[in-house]
Amino acid sequence: MQRAAARALRGARVPPVRARSASTGPPPRGLLYERHGDPAGVLQLKELEVPRLGHSDIHVKMLAAPINPADINMIQGTYAILAPLPAVAGNEGVGRVLEVGPGVTALRPGDWVIPADAGLGTWRTQAVFPEASLLQVPSDIPLLCAATLSVNPCTAYRMLADFESLAPGDSVIQNAANSGVGQAVIQIAKATGIRTINVVRDRPDLPKLVERLKALGADHVITEDMLRKPEMKEIFKSIPQPRLALNCVGGKSTTEMLRHLQPKGTMVTYGGMAKQPVTVPVSAFIFRDVRLRGFWMTQWKKDHAHDKESLSSMMDTLCQLVQRGQLGAPACTTVPLEDFKEALVASTQPFTSSKQHMQCWQD
Repeated sequence: MQRAAARALRGARVPPVRARSASTGPPPRGLLYERHGDPAGVLQLKELEVPRLGHSDIHVKMLAAPINPADINMIQGTYAILAPLPAVAGNEGVGRVLEVGPGVTALRPGDWVIPADAGLGTWRTQAVFPEASLLQVPSDIPLLCAATLSVNPCTAYRMLADFESLAPGDSVIQNAANSGVGQAVIQIAKATGIRTINVVRDRPDLPKLVERLKALGADHVITEDMLRKPEMKEIFKSIPQPRLALNCVGGKSTTEMLRHLQPKGTMVTYGGMAKQPVTVPVSAFIFRDVRLRGFWMTQWKKDHAHDKESLSSMMDTLCQLVQRGQLGAPACTTVPLEDFKEALVASTQPFTSSKQHMQCWQD
């Protein structure tokens, strides 16, 4: 699998060559790593070559790119797919088209584009990408919404749509509700009439977090400790028990959340923040016939590589939610590209409430 993934990512490889760019202004730069390890130690901000534009290529000026856990894991060398080294870091972001090759008809200068898949290397100021590696998004949506559209909202959308046939009035329970995916789940569910029970870790600023998640549309926000308390029965007097549980934590949080799932319900695991296994009581399998599934957005895109309609339909729906004000970006802090070490440190702090964004554009 690693070899196949490497071949798929080979187009994202950018050599650390200092060269002149065809564009005016400061030379293109990017955060490049030549070996795996601690991102703060292996990432280097270097001038990068912008290759000559090919027949079906797009010259892109990156505008903003977030830091996600998968970005860190890829640099560390612990993710399920790894880019061939040397590589430019970053899997997500938004850029503006500067120039297109003679064979490109669907895009033109000024359009906004986002990566179609992981491994493109978005932590840079400019690049030339194959047309097939990009998706167009409306340029009238907020910049940071566009920059964070291709990972977390897509993950939330697919998990809500693909595992249970949910209808307005049904409920979903999720942990890590303050994560990027968690916030997207809350907003998408609210827009479709689905109720959410949102589990978060206890913290000093818990009342502020509860207020913020409820402002996004959360119906209930509880701590992990509350999952075992009698107060849970009060919640289910006003909404049905969930048919779908979304797990990004693992360990005790997962086991306790599973207790509230309806018989024949589904738990989907898409992350493991606690770095602990998912433990399920035997009784949950035998007497309630619960189903355990996993989800990885990158795999979904691979499985639907020839189903352009599914991908475009999902992106259109998400963009419409953004345009209607029903889906916003998570709280963000924008950091200049040269201050990447500061952004990396901030992104790994406990109880982080703001996603770090690399400010990639140049004057």
